[in-house]
Amino acid sequence: MKPEVFRLPSYDEKYSYLERRVDALKTNKTGDERRTDGEVFDRKTLMTIYELMKGGFIDTIGYPISTGKEGNVFYATDEDGDPLALKIFRTSTSTFKRVTRYIEGDPRFKGVAGNRWKMIYAWVNKEYRNLQRYMEAGIPVPEPITFEKNCLLMEYIGDENCPAPQLKDVAIDDPTEMYDEVLSFIIDGWRDAHLVHGDLSEYNVLVWEGEPILIDCGQAMTNDFFNAKDLLVRDIGNINRFFRSRGADVIDTDKIVEETMRKTDGEVDEE
Repeated sequence: MKPEVFRLPSYDEKYSYLERRVDALKTNKTGDERRTDGEVFDRKTLMTIYELMKGGFIDTIGYPISTGKEGNVFYATDEDGDPLALKIFRTSTSTFKRVTRYIEGDPRFKGVAGNRWKMIYAWVNKEYRNLQRYMEAGIPVPEPITFEKNCLLMEYIGDENCPAPQLKDVAIDDPTEMYDEVLSFIIDGWRDAHLVHGDLSEYNVLVWEGEPILIDCGQAMTNDFFNAKDLLVRDIGNINRFFRSRGADVIDTDKIVEETMRKTDGEVDEE
């Protein structure tokens, strides 16, 4: 059964139509889930979605793929019917407080300050640029397509039946081989993309057709960030912990840190 979707209305109908479709998404949900959707689909966000539709990026929006700390991801399609992932960042005060430190501390966003809307929009810009960096460095991530205000449009990972599962939910045939691949995200990310993810775990890696894919890159910092090494150690520790529990042959954290930092010149591209 295909998921329920909504299509681009006429300009005069945009508010009521989008609001009706959002109400449909809330049907049969708990109070907490309805409140979460209310935070995601505020009036400004509905108009942002409408602008993405009007610009030809989105044709339909369907079911929610995932719910995160900063926002929700929805299944969408473009005008050719091809699948997309639409990440909508909440603009609540609590989200603003969580993301501010990652914006103010990032050398690429020096001088960015102001109200929560500006910070949230900068956060979306940041995740888009981080995905671009990772992709250009050859690290598998969802390809970023475009962003507008608090909405980020990306490649959809999965098929028409379901999205790709998180690493934590996958039965791994060869844990050591998978460990080596995920570890390369950390090392190559630092060395080639000049980024440290900072929140890497079994929750932020998808597995599709046997291959891991890095996601949720908004908090990733450049490797000249004042505590980038601490974030690097934390990422390695999280991955080692998970794969050790799966029976993989893991490498000592200190050895990985030494190898990672030895192979980088520490320069950061200014974008």
